[in-house]
Amino acid sequence: MKETPIQFVEYSEAIQPRSVKGRFRNLKSYVLVLGYAVFFLLPWLRWERAIGSDQAIIFDLASLRFYIFDFIVHPQDIYWLSILLFLAAVFLFFITTLAGRVFCGYFCFQTLWTDAYRWIEHTIQGDRIKRIRLNKQSWNTEKIIKKSLTHFFWIFLSFLTGLSFVLYWGDAFELTARFFTGTAPAAAYITTLILTASTYLAAGFARDAICRHVCPYSRFQSAMFDENTLIVSYDYIRGEAKEGRAKPIKALKTQEARKEEGVGDCVDCGLCVQVCPMGIDIRDGLQIDCIHCALCIDACNNIMDARGWERGLIKYTSENNLHGKKNQYINVRSVGYGIASLISIGLLYISITSSALLNVSVSQTRQPLFVSLSDGKVQNSYNFSFINKTRKPAKLEVSLEGLEGAEISLGRIENIVVKADKSLRLFVKVIRHPNESNVQRNMPFRFKVTPVEGDLKKSVLIDSQFITH
Repeated sequence: MKETPIQFVEYSEAIQPRSVKGRFRNLKSYVLVLGYAVFFLLPWLRWERAIGSDQAIIFDLASLRFYIFDFIVHPQDIYWLSILLFLAAVFLFFITTLAGRVFCGYFCFQTLWTDAYRWIEHTIQGDRIKRIRLNKQSWNTEKIIKKSLTHFFWIFLSFLTGLSFVLYWGDAFELTARFFTGTAPAAAYITTLILTASTYLAAGFARDAICRHVCPYSRFQSAMFDENTLIVSYDYIRGEAKEGRAKPIKALKTQEARKEEGVGDCVDCGLCVQVCPMGIDIRDGLQIDCIHCALCIDACNNIMDARGWERGLIKYTSENNLHGKKNQYINVRSVGYGIASLISIGLLYISITSSALLNVSVSQTRQPLFVSLSDGKVQNSYNFSFINKTRKPAKLEVSLEGLEGAEISLGRIENIVVKADKSLRLFVKVIRHPNESNVQRNMPFRFKVTPVEGDLKKSVLIDSQFITH
């Protein structure tokens, strides 16, 4: 029996895509500029608050608060993250079902940073042919200077990426000053170093290999595609006709002449392959490596415009449209993912808007369960935890419901005051005479926490029990 040879991932030379102009290239550039502006500038945006940092977006680990403009996320709200992650996943699936891998082509971090690196490379070394020639030539002054400048700006952009990420976790102005004076926390330097190195390697060297071999999205995308999904497609019937594609030689320059010879509209210029950042030929059909950036559409449209022919030899379309059928956007996949997205949005909205501004938790002291006092009364002890999520101090009052004849002792504390956006732990004693009527071993009752001053309006009821013996 013949053994199947083990397959390895073969090394391939770095793809050197050609520059192209067009509406999809412009869209990618707009998204790139917007994405970079948001990522690099947000840490420097100031946002005046009554309490907390004045940075618009900051994940303040010291205070365990995430400040996002006027929105504050407390540790108790971390479950919002699970809802948000689920929403991101199902919404991505929903978009993929309708329009293919547009996220990969326009919004993925790997795409955005690789585009920027390639722009730097193009600016310093020139377009595709010049870069290929530079790579093949022997090391001389020109090659050393151009390669050195390219890698310098790559590393510089990588460093800015790592540092900018760190600035989201502390005040940008203060942390930057401490970073360059050597007084920042060690975690800031380690994180910046790791992100600098990983960005430099991923966007400067791995590039398309990340999308092809590392990212799992390309592997399971086929489960979300169907005949209604809009994908970047080559019109095989128009491009190949009966005799296939052919160069626009003298006898085949016009569409009429090509039609007579049974030749398609594809002039086999190869530009669609040259501009592809993944190095694939879209004319071979839908492939797992295609990220739907649509640059091949721009390249083909430019050729069609130059020859005065109709655009759309390569276009965003569906399998149904290619075969003259009507697209059905409302189907099981789109409806399922759409409903899941709406449910996630609803759950997130409800959980945020209904979140209590005052969180109170009570735990009964177990050692000992009760204490018999010299006057015959029984004492139980409770640990209170108050969290005030408002931006003003809250004065609170604790009372009992359902435990007649009992009294509360706060020790030396006269008033319970929880500072703005702070927490408070308090030891509370409940004392009751055991000779009261209807004495049980475990007597259920409720603590009632009532706001007296501040922005809090609603009282909080907490079930507990009083142990007598």
